[in-house]
Amino acid sequence: MLDFFTIFSKGGIVLWCFQGAGVTESFTGPVNALIRSVILQERGGNNSFTHEALSLKYKLDNEFELIFVVGFQKILTLTYVDKFIDDVQLHFRDRYKNELEQKGTLKLLNSTFAFEDAFSELLKLAEESSKARSPVPMRSFKESEKSQKTVKSMIETKGGDKGKEQGGKKSKNTKKEGECCLLRVVVRMFGSLLHSVANVLKSPKPQKPKEKQKRVWDNAGSSDKNLDYSDKNGAGSGDGEKNLEAQFDPVCSTSKELAVGAEASASLTMKRGGGFGGMFGMLKGLVGSKSLSRDDMEPVLEKMRDHLIAKNVAADIASQLCDSVAKKLEGKVMGTFTTVASTVKQALQDSLVQILQPKRRVDILRDVMEAQSQRRPFVITFCGVNGVGKSTNLAKISYWLIENGFSVLIAACDTFRAGAVEQLRTHQRRLNSLHPPEKHGGRPVVQLYEKGYGKDAAGIAMEAIAYARNQAFDVVLVDTAGRMQDNAPLMTALAKLIAVNMPDLVLFVGEALVGNEAVDQLVKFNQALADHSMSDKPRLIDGIVLTKFDTIDDKVGAAISMTYITGQPIVFVGTGQTYNDLRSLNARAVVSALMKA
Repeated sequence: MLDFFTIFSKGGIVLWCFQGAGVTESFTGPVNALIRSVILQERGGNNSFTHEALSLKYKLDNEFELIFVVGFQKILTLTYVDKFIDDVQLHFRDRYKNELEQKGTLKLLNSTFAFEDAFSELLKLAEESSKARSPVPMRSFKESEKSQKTVKSMIETKGGDKGKEQGGKKSKNTKKEGECCLLRVVVRMFGSLLHSVANVLKSPKPQKPKEKQKRVWDNAGSSDKNLDYSDKNGAGSGDGEKNLEAQFDPVCSTSKELAVGAEASASLTMKRGGGFGGMFGMLKGLVGSKSLSRDDMEPVLEKMRDHLIAKNVAADIASQLCDSVAKKLEGKVMGTFTTVASTVKQALQDSLVQILQPKRRVDILRDVMEAQSQRRPFVITFCGVNGVGKSTNLAKISYWLIENGFSVLIAACDTFRAGAVEQLRTHQRRLNSLHPPEKHGGRPVVQLYEKGYGKDAAGIAMEAIAYARNQAFDVVLVDTAGRMQDNAPLMTALAKLIAVNMPDLVLFVGEALVGNEAVDQLVKFNQALADHSMSDKPRLIDGIVLTKFDTIDDKVGAAISMTYITGQPIVFVGTGQTYNDLRSLNARAVVSALMKA
C-alpha cells in the first residue's frame, strides 16, 4: 500500500530506499518538492506534505542528520503510518549506529545499509496491527443516557414559576446558613487557640539536669567498683577520655562532627550507586552531551511565541515557527557550555533568516532586459486591499525603473475609485518633470494609458499591453482597484484580469502594520486567483511590496507572516513619501529587529 520509503541525509545522500510493487514512477519528484517547499523553507511544523496525487509524511532525526520519508496515495487513509515511520527510525538508528556516528560524506557513501528484511517485517507488523483494530461498536438505546430519563422528568408543570421563586428563597436561606456556619467555624478556631494557650501555661517546668557524679579520691573503706568511672552503657575508659576532650575542646568536637557527617554522606552516595556520578553528571551536562527534548524546550518556546506575537507576527505563524524549531532541535546534542534558551533562540533566528530568503529570487532588472531581447514589454500587475498604497508605490517603482534607463507605460485599470486616474496622471507629470523628454530624445519616459471610469479593467490592461508593444515601451505597470479579500465579485474580476493578460509578475501590496489580517488577505487572494484561473497551473502572487515600513519601529512581524504564507520574497519595502523611499529588504536586519527584546 506504500508507494515508496526513503532514508537520506540532510546532505542529500540517499542511504536506503524502498519502492512498492507495481509502482513505476520515480519518487525523486515528490521528495525534491518536499525538500524545496518544506525542509529548506523551515516549514517543519507539520509532518505531512501533499504533492499531486501523493501524500508524504516525514520525520527528522536531528542527532544523525537524517530524514525519513514515506509516500502513499492521498485517497488512502493509512492510520499506521505515523507509528510505522517512528519504528523504522528507531530500528535504523540502533542497527547502524556505528556507521552513522562516522561523520563525513565519503564514509556514508562507502557504508552499506541492508535494511530490506527488517523493513518488510516492520511493515507487516504495522499492517496487521491496523487490521486487528476493531471498530468501536455503537451503543444500544439501553446503554445511552436517554434511556435513563423518565416521562415525568420531561413534563413541564404549570407551577414552574413558583418553583423558581421557591428556589430563589432557598438560595437566600442557603446564604444565611452559610454565614452562620462560617461564624461557628471562627468561634471554634478561637476556642481551640485559647485551649492551646492554657495547655502551654499548665505544662510543667523543665527539670534540671542531674548532677554528675563527683570523684572521690579517698578510697578508704570502699570497693574497687567505686573507682570505675566508665560509661554505664559499656564504653571503656578511652571513651571517657574522648568525652573529656570534647568537653574542653569544642573546636575539636565540631571538626570531628563535620568529618563524620562528610563520611556518612559519602557512604550514602556510594550506597545509592551514584558514587561521584552526581558531580560528573553535572559536568557532563555542562560540556554539551545533553540531547534536547520537547519538555526542555517548551518553556523557552512559549516565551519565544509570545515575543513573536508581540512583534506583530500572526499568532498561527508564530506557533508554526516554534513547532518547526522544536522538530528541528528535538534529539539534537547541545553544544559545549550552551543553554537551552540560547540554542533555541539561535535556531529560531536562523529559521527566520531562511524564511525571508525564499526559494525564488525576483530580479526585475534582469527580467526586463530579457523581455527587451524578445522585443516585448515586461508586465507587472499590482493588487491588494484598499488604502495600502498601490498607486503611490507604483509611482516609486516607475521612478526606480526610469533611473535604470527603462521607459514605462502606466495602465490605469482602477476604474472604480474616484480620483484614481487623476492621481496617476499627477504622478506621470511629476516623473516627466524629473526626467524631461529633452534628455531622452524628445520622448516622455512615462506615459499613462487610461480609458476613464466604469470600463472593464481586463480589457484596458490588454489594450495597454498591445499599445506598449507597438510603441516599444520596456515596462507596463498595471494599477488595479483595491478590494477586500472577502469581496467575491471584485476578486473574480482580478483573477480574470490576470488570467487574460498573463503578466510576468504579480505583486501583492500590503501594509507592514497588519498582524493576523496579513494571513487572511494573502490566503484568500491566492485562493481566488487559483479558483478563477482558466489554466491547470494558475498564476498566483509572485512577490510582495511591503508599505509603511517606516511607521512600525521594530514590530516587523508582518514581513515574516506574509513571506511564510506565500513562500514568495518581499521585493520592495516602502519607507517614506518621496520617490526615493523604496528599499530592498535586508533579511538579517529585519530578524535582528524582530529578536530584539
